[in-house]
Amino acid sequence: MKKRYTEEQIISAIKEHEAGAKVDDICRTLSISSGTFYNWRSKYAGLEVNEAKRLRELEAENNKLKKLLAEKLLENEAMKYVLSKKW
Repeated sequence: MKKRYTEEQIISAIKEHEAGAKVDDICRTLSISSGTFYNWRSKYAGLEVNEAKRLRELEAENNKLKKLLAEKLLENEAMKYVLSKKW
């Protein structure tokens, strides 16, 4: 079963570790692996909850813009292909 944790839970776990709690204890209470914890730490270290939410919003917006760009580039290539043919 894959569990999803909120930014608040992730950041609170990282702050517990910074306060002196052991990684193994944190991982046991959250039922995650230590690798997951270290991935979280590399992504969310030094962030506050509101900054993490803003980061998620920016990532979603960035993905949307990448998709729009890819669609426009594909459309542009199709137009070039159609216009390059001699009828």
